Amino acid sequence: MLINAASSWLLEFTVFLLLSQNYCKASAIWTAYMNISFHMGNRMLSELGETGVFGRGSILKRVAGVVVPPEGRNQNACNPLTNFSKPKDSEMWLALIERGGCTFTQKIKIAAEKGANGVIIYNFAGTGNQVFPMSHQGIGDIVAVMIGNLKGTEILHLIQKGVHVTVMIEVGRKHIIWMNHYFVSFVIVTTATLAYFIFYHIRRLWVARIQNRRWQRLTTDLKKAFGQLQLRVLKEGDEETNPNGDSCVVCFEAYKPNDIVRILTCKHFFHKNCIDPWILAHGTCPMCKCDILKALGIEVDVEDGAESLQVLMSNESPIATSPNEESSGNDHPSVRRSDKVTHGEESSSSGNDNQSSSVSVDVHPSP
Repeated sequence: MLINAASSWLLEFTVFLLLSQNYCKASAIWTAYMNISFHMGNRMLSELGETGVFGRGSILKRVAGVVVPPEGRNQNACNPLTNFSKPKDSEMWLALIERGGCTFTQKIKIAAEKGANGVIIYNFAGTGNQVFPMSHQGIGDIVAVMIGNLKGTEILHLIQKGVHVTVMIEVGRKHIIWMNHYFVSFVIVTTATLAYFIFYHIRRLWVARIQNRRWQRLTTDLKKAFGQLQLRVLKEGDEETNPNGDSCVVCFEAYKPNDIVRILTCKHFFHKNCIDPWILAHGTCPMCKCDILKALGIEVDVEDGAESLQVLMSNESPIATSPNEESSGNDHPSVRRSDKVTHGEESSSSGNDNQSSSVSVDVHPSP
């Protein structure tokens, strides 16, 4: 059952992959090597590192120039009237813009309209040097990369102090991203569901196994307990077979010769094939309501387990009866084995389960 369920889940998972290929296509991102150079006194300092990521809509090419931030206190360059302090000569320049306030496309477009050869966007404050590939529209022949907040603010502070900073951007390494957030969400939810499904069925099988063992032990105890109740085979001339005698209150049939009756602890007796299922279902004598199972030392919730007990008891032959008695019923042919069914025979048939001393059958020779 568990294997079939797992196979079904794998089939559904495969179908999902086929239907969602547009969302889960492998995509590539490119890192950016950045060589940052600036003068500090009489020294020229430079720093080279794989510190940026190209935007998804950016062209992949080498570009270099002076770094120029927007004028004013607002550094997000979302206003179309944003100005940049461009170099006076024809030197190439790169716009340094803070993330936030508007879309990446809008920022890149404004910088490109102002003549920037490339755009460097640094991440939000508090994100350290975390970067990700920006999603934006392609804006002509312009390079767009993202760098971390720490690196971006470091460059900005140098420029605000009057330091001339130049940056050379080169295409770095290619990285394949084969999952997007839709796919990751699906995997997480599906894994959690499958884990719960497996746990549920394992627990269910474990509980069923324990319950089955419990019922088997209880059935064995019931068989032994039933062996303590006396059995009697009626014969011609017995008071019970008299036409005016009592009938079985379970089936309302009159007692007949060769009927097998079971005598309960309260001394009431009934057809064996009638009273055994009754005790399993109700636990009490039909006449005086004496708790038979409790009197036999058996504790069981007969209301909850009646059907299970009857099934288990019916799957095995009772310990306390002989084969001749088991095949006997209210309407079966007469039981005659060379004129008598003796107490010794009953004890022999029950001895295999150590119950010979607890079974008593009152049989008289036929007239």
